[in-house]
Amino acid sequence: MNDMQNPQENTPQPTPEAATPVPPAADAGKPPRKSGKGGQTALYVLVLILAGALAAQGWYSHRELSSLRGEVAKRMQTGDSVSNETRIIAKSVQEAVTEVQAKVSVLESKQLEAQSQQLALEQLYQDLFKRRDDWALAEIEQVLSTASQQLQLAGNVQGALIALQNADARLARADTPQFVTIRRAIGNDIERLKALPALDLTGVALRLDSVISQIDRMPLLADEQPSQQAAEPKNRPAAKVRADGTPAGEDWSVVWKARWDSWSSELWSDIRELVRIRSVDTSDALLLSPSQAYYARENLKLRLLNARLALLSRNESAFRSDMIAAQDAIARYFDTRAKQTQTAQAMLKQVQSSNLAIEMPTLAESLNAVRNYKAQ
Repeated sequence: MNDMQNPQENTPQPTPEAATPVPPAADAGKPPRKSGKGGQTALYVLVLILAGALAAQGWYSHRELSSLRGEVAKRMQTGDSVSNETRIIAKSVQEAVTEVQAKVSVLESKQLEAQSQQLALEQLYQDLFKRRDDWALAEIEQVLSTASQQLQLAGNVQGALIALQNADARLARADTPQFVTIRRAIGNDIERLKALPALDLTGVALRLDSVISQIDRMPLLADEQPSQQAAEPKNRPAAKVRADGTPAGEDWSVVWKARWDSWSSELWSDIRELVRIRSVDTSDALLLSPSQAYYARENLKLRLLNARLALLSRNESAFRSDMIAAQDAIARYFDTRAKQTQTAQAMLKQVQSSNLAIEMPTLAESLNAVRNYKAQ
């Protein structure tokens, strides 16, 4: 741009001689006309004025052109400096943009990494949540299966109720809407168990234990002893005795008669105790040796213990069989006139009247609900 020139510079400037008007060619062959001095002077003045005007115009144009050149050069320098600054700014901006792009790339990579980690965490949480539900359902299924077996084999209604209530409480703590079906099935099983008739197994078992503890005090037919004579009343006044040994103030005949009556009654009582007639169904019950008597008591205890186990396991047939065998053993080997034996027989009849024929429900509805949910 410094080499640029104003088009006016290449234009040739008119000289004063060129500014002189040339007479037309038509007048070239004509002889010059004569004019006066006044006309020539005016012509010269006009030519001089035109020449001065042209010189002034040239000088002014040259000055304007120089000023324009300086302005253009100044502006070109300013433009160069601005261009340099612009290039510097553009370079710095480009570097900043490059840096920003690098940072954006890093942020995008971190964002992608964070998203992938979030997805992994969500998947892990879902897996853990699902596994926790699976573990809880597996444990509940195991507890319900065990409770169902105990209910069917031993009639443990209370244990089954506790197992169902614990399972329902655990599902309630999980607060999962999908468990509503399982909780409904568990609630139905709980209502069925609560509707069963009550049976006091503990009370019946305690009565059997009471009878077992009385067996050692129950008299056998083989070990019956003569009854002891009644003791003299303690409030009888002491009789006064004479020096010869007879009671004072009474006739000797009366005294001797009273002694004879007392002695004879005692003798007759002893003789009557020596011989006793009794009707016994089996004669071997009276011929038990001490060791056989011990085994008779122990066998009766074992019968009652077996009946107790059958009672707790809800085995009605075994319970009835052992109870009948125990009552037969008491009637065969024990003295049924004794108060202890009668009390034991009455208690055994009361125990035998207990109804064990209660059909136990199953926990199939709860177990099927748990298994169907796990199979989904």
